[in-house]
Amino acid sequence: MVEHGEGAGPQRSRLRMPYRVRGPAGLIAWRLALVLAIVLAAAVVVFLGRAGYRDSDGAPVGWLTSFYYAAVTLTTIGYGDVVPVSDTARLVNTLVITPLRLGFLLVLVGTTFRALTERTRAQWREQSWRRRVRGHTVLIGYGTKGRAAAATLRARGVAPRDIVVVDTSAAAVDDANRHGLVGIVGDGTRAEVLARAELGLAARVLIATTRDDTAVLAALTARRMNPGALVTASVEHAENAPLLRDSGADNVITAADTAGHLLGVASLSPDVGTVLEDLLSAGLGLEVAERRPAPEEVGQDPRRLAEPVLAVVRDGRPLRYGDPSIGTVRAGDRLIVARETPPAA
Repeated sequence: MVEHGEGAGPQRSRLRMPYRVRGPAGLIAWRLALVLAIVLAAAVVVFLGRAGYRDSDGAPVGWLTSFYYAAVTLTTIGYGDVVPVSDTARLVNTLVITPLRLGFLLVLVGTTFRALTERTRAQWREQSWRRRVRGHTVLIGYGTKGRAAAATLRARGVAPRDIVVVDTSAAAVDDANRHGLVGIVGDGTRAEVLARAELGLAARVLIATTRDDTAVLAALTARRMNPGALVTASVEHAENAPLLRDSGADNVITAADTAGHLLGVASLSPDVGTVLEDLLSAGLGLEVAERRPAPEEVGQDPRRLAEPVLAVVRDGRPLRYGDPSIGTVRAGDRLIVARETPPAA
């Protein structure tokens, strides 16, 4: 039985766009700086027109008095000891100082103002994203496997905003947002949730749930919504892999068996284990990649190419290393090679 966790409802499955985290100290410092800038701007305006102001003690209006007048005026205290007396000064107060006062007050109540504008900004960002999104990746499940999958995609050049995370945990989606990924809090087995992720326009669907039955339902739903997407799923138990393939998954990774196999290999040959870890992990020096053959490689024996060729994909079918039917490389082939990890940009 699939568990419909927190966030399965339509209200909780709202699209969440990435955001930049700014700590409380940064917010306070930014607002204080803005307040000071407004006060200084008002003080400069008053000082430049100081001839039109009168101090109650008859002293000339200088920088200190200008700053004092700006502060008490913008805070709406207004003691009345410094007043504009000329028509020009009164006009400047009306057209300049009053708008600055309004800006000052808005900064002081910035938390409320931000709350009012945040929803509008979020809706605008979501609409902008929906207009552009095509051929993206939908990642269902953002636990340990999902995070590793997202990190690998980013290391291979996939833009963070082209990855949409669907998870029932709000904390997991918040973490995805902090890494620049789009997120939805919701149940990845439900069509209405996946529709918000624009799964019908996605090129790839990755299923990294913690339960095999959930993965089967997610694969069924994803395949029904997008028959052309490449669906890759992870299962904990090998006996459930055929169910996932029957549900529409193109590739099925058996997590427990794969980890056990690597453990066994590493225990017998630590050096082989190290190389395999390099191949399967992003950014460790080696990677397995798929690419088109270069013009000079067409017609050659794949075993003689500069990069080690592990398999040749021909007519949609992978021909593994040593398969006698490979012959030579053809123009329409794709090569699966082991190569050095490209340097980070």
